[in-house]
Amino acid sequence: MTTPHPAPARYAVLGGTGFIGRLLGDRLLEQGIEVLSVARKAPEVPAPGRFAAFDLSTADPAELAELFDRERIDTVVNAAGGMWGLTDEQMHEANVVLTERLIEAVAAMAAPARLVHLGSVHEYGMAPVGVSQHEQDEPAPVMEYGRLKLAATEAVVRAAESGRLDAVVLRLGNVVGAGQPGHSLLGVMAAKLDTARLAGATAELSLQPLSAQRDFVDLIDTLDAVQLAAEGLAAGRRVPPVLNIGSGSAAAARQLVDLLIEESGVPTAVTEVPAPEGTGPETEWQQMDVLAARDHLGWVPKRSLRQSVRALWQAQTA
Repeated sequence: MTTPHPAPARYAVLGGTGFIGRLLGDRLLEQGIEVLSVARKAPEVPAPGRFAAFDLSTADPAELAELFDRERIDTVVNAAGGMWGLTDEQMHEANVVLTERLIEAVAAMAAPARLVHLGSVHEYGMAPVGVSQHEQDEPAPVMEYGRLKLAATEAVVRAAESGRLDAVVLRLGNVVGAGQPGHSLLGVMAAKLDTARLAGATAELSLQPLSAQRDFVDLIDTLDAVQLAAEGLAAGRRVPPVLNIGSGSAAAARQLVDLLIEESGVPTAVTEVPAPEGTGPETEWQQMDVLAARDHLGWVPKRSLRQSVRALWQAQTA
């Protein structure tokens, strides 16, 4: 008598056409996992797996619950959200309203799926140089995006602690890798270097000191964490409601730009632009303590900043 094989996992990835969501979907498909990519509108480049256009900031959560039930979804990853180029009201809809309605939708499923929600290091705000940020620290975001991401995280945590959902929030550092958004610092620099490469010219970059130190984490390491979190929930392991996913060390943004220039091999003329008047030496930074993710998920960051930037550049020139 043969042993029946378990049915493959079935993931829904909200934000499935975005920076993290698209690569996650591709990776899951390669592993034989069923993928439903969900976004507000169909992309020009087809999304991984099956695609559903759905705007949770305006649609009825019951409709999404029905969609998840039809697709027999057992794991939802919320990689949706918005920051760049949005008003505060639009950011609120994209981050808070969407998450609250997603919680309603998943809780209303006939068999509620597990939820992995992607939060942000910006929920913490800043810390004195030399101090790491722990999950137990009181968040003190300094920008509207951080405040809105914190509100979304708190909604997921409330749902998990009340027993409505089996869920975990992964607070991500500043993710770097292939497909870097074009509006980000590294995305802008990569585009300028690539333009010069194609023209056979010297790239001319004007850069401020960029001495602010932040926690940057590799995209592939991030995807590893997402899958380990989902697998931990599926196995019934006790996972804390919030886990930090970062490199565990701070680095200056200028360091990443310099690595990008090196990896590109493009001749580059850098003009140093003075910092804004009144700017003094850095006294605050962001550096995440990631030991809880190691203890509860078996996850540790493995890839270097150079590897992250190399993947970014290879994707830019592909």
